[in-house]
Amino acid sequence: GFIGGTLLAALGRAGIPTLAPSSLELDLTGEDAGPRLAAMLRPTDAVVLLAALTPDKGRGVVPFLKNLQMAAGVGAALEKATPAHVVYFGSDAVYPLEVGLISEESCAEPADLYGVMHLAREVMVKSAAKAPVAVLRSTLVYGAGDTHNSYGPNRLRRMARKEGRIALFGEGEETRDHILVDVAAALALLVLRHRSAGLLNLATGWSISYAELARKIAALFDRSIEIVTTTRQNPITHRHFDITTLRKAFPTFVFTPLEEGLAKAHREMLERE
Repeated sequence: GFIGGTLLAALGRAGIPTLAPSSLELDLTGEDAGPRLAAMLRPTDAVVLLAALTPDKGRGVVPFLKNLQMAAGVGAALEKATPAHVVYFGSDAVYPLEVGLISEESCAEPADLYGVMHLAREVMVKSAAKAPVAVLRSTLVYGAGDTHNSYGPNRLRRMARKEGRIALFGEGEETRDHILVDVAAALALLVLRHRSAGLLNLATGWSISYAELARKIAALFDRSIEIVTTTRQNPITHRHFDITTLRKAFPTFVFTPLEEGLAKAHREMLERE
């Protein structure tokens, strides 16, 4: 997957051996997923659960139940085998949009099945594991290799490339935090190296409006990109992160500035074409 592939590359550069079975090699929704995964695990292993059907695959009951099945398979394996560390890669979708400032102390009150799924899977993994468990709740991740095309840098960049324009929801008033996939993977690698346990939000602490984000993306092109506003269909919401916990955990970590991350994703997009 998008994040998993980047994390695998980071682990490879660090000289850490990995095992990343595909869904064909290990179907986590299968009835035998638990025993099959347990047979792969060694006591010195760290297990990172990234597998999920994301909202672009659907937001209904069917993907919701399949995602829970995946966690059930992993949970069955963790009850049978005891690795050294477990990392669950989740989502900030567990937090309500009505709360403007998010920290690890914020109450998780998901507003849709996708958020409920991630919260349920967090509990399932923590209940099954006997090893230390780290739960990473990530904000919106961007990068050239993203396949989800959610409303953010990835979609805006592709619209600009394909259509010569960027269409915003309303006037792009919403503010969101966006994290480069390389940064998310680097933080996950730190969590693995330290065998960290507990809850950590993966965010930069800096939010930007979609209107400003669109202007930054448009400026990366060598032709004029039109920014179009539309009739607003949803209420304006804002999300900001207090990253005090992250700073305390990894005080020397340096974030890639948004402008630099957007430029990197833009270059890589052009190289892939």
